[in-house]
Amino acid sequence: MLLQILLVAHIAVLGYWLGSELVINSTYRYVSYGSHIPFAERSRLMEHVMHVDQHVRYALVLQAGLGVSLAALYGLIPGAETTAIIAAVLCLAWLCFVEAVHRLRHSRVGVMLGNIDRGSRYLFMALLLALATGLLGGNWDMPLWLRWKLALYAGVMASGVGIRLALISHFRTWKVMASQGPDEGSNAIIRRTYIKATSVLAVLWLFIAAIVVVSVWKPA
Repeated sequence: MLLQILLVAHIAVLGYWLGSELVINSTYRYVSYGSHIPFAERSRLMEHVMHVDQHVRYALVLQAGLGVSLAALYGLIPGAETTAIIAAVLCLAWLCFVEAVHRLRHSRVGVMLGNIDRGSRYLFMALLLALATGLLGGNWDMPLWLRWKLALYAGVMASGVGIRLALISHFRTWKVMASQGPDEGSNAIIRRTYIKATSVLAVLWLFIAAIVVVSVWKPA
């Protein structure tokens, strides 16, 4: 019964993830092309985008925790129940950390936590690729489709980092707009940044779609 519950949750979280991404992108587009809207209202909506973005982060963490637990309980990776319990504890700790990063993001401590968060994602991507290529766990009886899935999940995380990098110019320009007011030039930068970030988001969705295909097809 536990396996079935975790499997349903694993699938449900994927829908939760994609739904959150669509809400974020739709609202961000409205903000980016809303030069006719008073800036105070645009700024309020942008803050809403940052809050909704938390749901994407929750989904990423939940997918990692559920995925590892399922793989362990199905015997695809070593450890069985022990590995599943460790994955659940680490998942809960990661969720708490992600929430702390969000709530404290405007403080000095929040900046430090944000840097730790970004650094930890690079390490996690490296770990996923090492497992996918067999540099770690090469002697495990892990099916090829699962190694492909791990590599694709690293691609999802890399795309998330790419979106953050694409948004650097947005936040820099937004600060100028908040202090000096928006103009034609700054609004043009915001629109270009939206297009750039959405292009990377499309790549992220392709990675997720590939994960779904691999999970269903399970190529040998």
